[in-house]
Amino acid sequence: MSAPRNSFKHAIAEGELQLGCWLGLADPYIAEISAGAGFDWVLIDGEHAPNDLRSIVAQLQVICARDTHSVVRPPIGEPWIIKQLLDAGAQSLLVPMVESAEQAQALVDAVTYPPHGVRGVGSALARASDFAAIPDYLQTARDEICLLAQVENRRGLAALDDILATDGLDGVFIGPSDLAADMGFIGRPGVPEVKNAVLRALEKIVASGKAAGILTLDTELQLECRAVGASFIATEIDVSLFARSMRNAAAVARSRFRLPHQPV
Repeated sequence: MSAPRNSFKHAIAEGELQLGCWLGLADPYIAEISAGAGFDWVLIDGEHAPNDLRSIVAQLQVICARDTHSVVRPPIGEPWIIKQLLDAGAQSLLVPMVESAEQAQALVDAVTYPPHGVRGVGSALARASDFAAIPDYLQTARDEICLLAQVENRRGLAALDDILATDGLDGVFIGPSDLAADMGFIGRPGVPEVKNAVLRALEKIVASGKAAGILTLDTELQLECRAVGASFIATEIDVSLFARSMRNAAAVARSRFRLPHQPV
């Protein structure tokens, strides 16, 4: 028996569109509901959400019971946390703020066992190996790990060609919000300058043969990203969806009873 097949990794490698949702509420109940909603993948965010290793594990456990793939974003691309997330059962990682080929190579090394990498060998303790029930996990794990680099500033864009040349990197994700801030348009990722930079970067990623991805709630930009070949697109965020729905529900209820709206 080998490491579980990573359907997400193989789908985006073939250019098959995979629609996703960002999970920032850091709760297994929300993760379970989201995983059953019809998205191809959901991302458990450890960078900007109040997640720790135990909360991430709890979400991985409920998501795996659904026909949806889990991607985990660590807060930083350090080998120690990558090792913990992989052992916990994450097979796809989206690492933020990648700015150089050297950094990309270090990430490849971190998800690869020796002698070709530096991932620590502790699979006997790991959920990833089904607690040593997968006899050849050590030999097959790397083939099913999907490593995605997040490029989200001008320095990363300048190094994009070199990052894309890194063997072992499955794809590159462009982060519009941080890129907009770095370009002088903080809070305005929809301005033409940022959109153009995003689309040109995605075109370059696709041309390199690697998978291209993005998170955007801009429906027009979602379609434009797909048109240039992006294969993993997150179209919603649980926090934003819940906040919008709750505010709307309160506003509708207050209007029904002819009460003044409370300030948001």
